Amino acid sequence: MNTRSSLAVVLLLSILAPVVVESQTVFQRPPARQQQQQQREQDESANGEDEVVRISSNLVQVDAVVTDSHGRLVTDLRPEEMEIREDGRPQKITNFSFISTEAGLARTLAVASPSGKSATTAAPAPPALPRRLSPEQVRRTIALVVDDLGTSFESMGFVRKALRQFVEQQMQPDDLVAVIRTSSGIGVMQQFTSDKRQLLAAIERVRWNPQGRSGTSAFAPIESNPLTRTDQESEMAGGPNRGGDVDNEGIDPTNVNDRHLGDELDKFREDVFTVGTLGAINYVVRGLKDLPGRKSLLLISDGLVLFNHDPRRSRNQRIEEQVRRLTDLANRSSVVIYTMDARGLQPLGLTAEDSTANLTTTQVGALLSQRSEGFQISQEGLVYLAQQTGGFSVLNRNDLGAGIKRVVEDQKGYYLIGYRPDESTFDPATGQRRFHKLSIKVVGRPGLKVRYRTGFYGITDREMRPELRTRAEQMINALSSPFSANGVNLRLTSLFGNDPRAGSFIRSLLHIDGRDLTFTTEADGWHKAVFDVLAVTFGDSGQIVDQISRTHTLRVRGSAYERVLKDGFVYFINLPVKQAGAYQLRTALRDTASERIGSANQFIEVPDLAKDRLTISGIVLSGVDPAAVKSGSQPSAAAAVAGAVSSSAPGAESSAEEDSDRLETQSGPAVRRFRQGMMMRYGYMVYNAQLDKATSRPQVQTQIRLFRDDRQVFTGKVQPLSMAHQSDLERLIVTGALKLGTDMTPGEYALQVIVTDPLAKEKYRTATQWIDFEIVK
Repeated sequence: MNTRSSLAVVLLLSILAPVVVESQTVFQRPPARQQQQQQREQDESANGEDEVVRISSNLVQVDAVVTDSHGRLVTDLRPEEMEIREDGRPQKITNFSFISTEAGLARTLAVASPSGKSATTAAPAPPALPRRLSPEQVRRTIALVVDDLGTSFESMGFVRKALRQFVEQQMQPDDLVAVIRTSSGIGVMQQFTSDKRQLLAAIERVRWNPQGRSGTSAFAPIESNPLTRTDQESEMAGGPNRGGDVDNEGIDPTNVNDRHLGDELDKFREDVFTVGTLGAINYVVRGLKDLPGRKSLLLISDGLVLFNHDPRRSRNQRIEEQVRRLTDLANRSSVVIYTMDARGLQPLGLTAEDSTANLTTTQVGALLSQRSEGFQISQEGLVYLAQQTGGFSVLNRNDLGAGIKRVVEDQKGYYLIGYRPDESTFDPATGQRRFHKLSIKVVGRPGLKVRYRTGFYGITDREMRPELRTRAEQMINALSSPFSANGVNLRLTSLFGNDPRAGSFIRSLLHIDGRDLTFTTEADGWHKAVFDVLAVTFGDSGQIVDQISRTHTLRVRGSAYERVLKDGFVYFINLPVKQAGAYQLRTALRDTASERIGSANQFIEVPDLAKDRLTISGIVLSGVDPAAVKSGSQPSAAAAVAGAVSSSAPGAESSAEEDSDRLETQSGPAVRRFRQGMMMRYGYMVYNAQLDKATSRPQVQTQIRLFRDDRQVFTGKVQPLSMAHQSDLERLIVTGALKLGTDMTPGEYALQVIVTDPLAKEKYRTATQWIDFEIVK
């Protein structure tokens, strides 16, 4: 990102058209029971507790799930019915409670069906608004980890289908979810969100990894002489050459020693990628540590070989130690690991892909036995990993969606059980080096099953938790959290736009509350504040696309200083985009004097305009007093919208200047907070509208809809777009206004714009875009 010394015309964003293309008034009388629902939601939020597993010298507190013989959750146990042991020694239970997470699941999505059958009214509703969840509002935190290092091409299609089914049908508004690939980089922790759009975009990036340990099918086909295949055939079949690090060239399959060498190379390669999978899980679990409550991680894989059953080889100590450390970390992070075999129910006999023409019956039997044993070993690794952390494995099920549902339903509730450990548990001389084994069982009620984490190292959580001392550590911690830090109040708005010279770009407006900054008074009435800004843009694969890290000095005086304190100001970030896709901008701001930190993030999709399909830019909102509209005191609409969604030289800009014209009010496009009775103006651009062959002009129609709590509360009229003042037919400017009723219920809303092009192909005739905003009294 490059800086620019002067502000672009984007600073006019807070003022939109005086010429009202679509002026309508919205009145909403909420149902009487709405206030009761709001009160229930407040009560649920107030009851949120810090339900985290603790390991300290005074208290060891672990979680456990108890089920009956039918797998149903048991919720009525008493402390005297539970027994917990550490290293075989019984412990006295001092803390005992059952935590239910079902309260947050009662809230379901309900979107009113649009009336009519025309192309415009049949447009889909905007996605359910992602809630700005605070830690106490999160009921379930779920990491869906796809082991693309160990999942075959054949299985990956079923995995994507199951993930989409979960997000679209099972995910709840209070869920915090991430879709993560084990081959992803550091960006994986940027994906925890309640935004379904972001998750669906991540699912589309889940692909077979040809450099992993699984081939195109769940099993490599049986062949009469597998080691004489070409490199390409071996790679596609999942043979030992895949991965690039191991080369079997020159191995004679008829030589017994060479055959053993080939086995050793296969085993080495398996170990390398298994450690890679465990390392990725370790990273995710570590990132989950600071999230609230009990978290779940579901690993979806074609199998995981953790321990070797070959008597000729010793046990892999590296993998064994990594599993043990992962178990301890999962315990401290309050993470339960579940595993699911993506292969489903597999036939282990001969298949159509097997070629046994030159093999004897004994050889075929031996190879089939080897296949069966390998399948069992790979599933044993999945089972072991889940058992060590209190989860379970979903095996031999062709319906992966049902498997995910079973895992999610296991999050309905759990017991927290605590005891006071002996001094020897955390003895620096011996305890810290020991892995203390736990066992929990129910006494007096036969037939009940308990799942729990199997142990921990004798180190307290305080000793394990790093202290964030440096500026960089503080800001990166705020940046990586899925929750907004509120030491400095920030509001982020990101818009997609396209310019004929610069191409596609993302323009982001970061509104900063001036009251949260520390100002020092200088000579001549000047006031100075210094703050640090860190902004990172992630692509849909988790990779870093761009980043800035800067320190800014804001100097203001007089009326400008008063407006900064009252209305705040905006920091602009422009990112040129060379490739279409889904992006996420995460920002953190730190007040240097007080070290208070704020953070914000937003997800945005950039379409591919080269496909020549009807597309809409981001929507710009601004609110003004109705009297100002009548007096005609507002600047040009075209200049405002063009400044928002076109740019000749995108770069990072800051409005941290004295010029009062560069300060934005609370009802501007960065904050999108409007009072009842205000005139809310909106503007956007339409790309790729088709031209009438007779007139060489577009025939575009527009419509707006308003939603609250996922329910449609207002539908505007379908109106043709006037071409009178359009200077660029490839980038049509649309502006309008909506008068907000004086009795509209305060809260979160969504404005949806619908554009229809009757000249386009039927499949691409309609485009929609939406933006959220808030109404206050």
